[in-house]
Amino acid sequence: MADAAQKAPKTQSGATPGVFADPFRAYSFKLIIQGVTEGHFTQCSGLGIRVDAIRYREGGGATHWLGGLTEYSPVTLKYGVTQSKELWTWLMTAVNGKVQRRPVHIVMLDADGITEKLRYSLGMAWPSSWSAAPLDAMTSLVAIESLELVYETLDRE
Repeated sequence: MADAAQKAPKTQSGATPGVFADPFRAYSFKLIIQGVTEGHFTQCSGLGIRVDAIRYREGGGATHWLGGLTEYSPVTLKYGVTQSKELWTWLMTAVNGKVQRRPVHIVMLDADGITEKLRYSLGMAWPSSWSAAPLDAMTSLVAIESLELVYETLDRE
């Protein structure tokens, strides 16, 4: 038994005893959308996966679980309104019944704001919802629009 444990390949986790690794900063990210070059995003939220758990019972009464449908949560992007119409044009293709699916990458950056540390890849993404920025003459805040993306696959690289 001791020999089998020694021969087992060692897996490497991100944790090292006695060494503290700083978590990534939530503000240090960028989005890469195929064909969209002028997206300056202030917030990205909603990224997630859910696998339905299906309970079933065997003849002896034991309960087991099976994996069911996998659902990917829509991602909401918030960005400052500019003169660029690239995101609007992409949305309008869906409105007109000709959905254009594109790869989208959400990239977490190191504290330097340059070095890529983590990447989420959303496959076959397309815009499904848009909200205009609230207009208020009594404020000097930046006008922020939001765009919701749906997607068919998610990978963490």
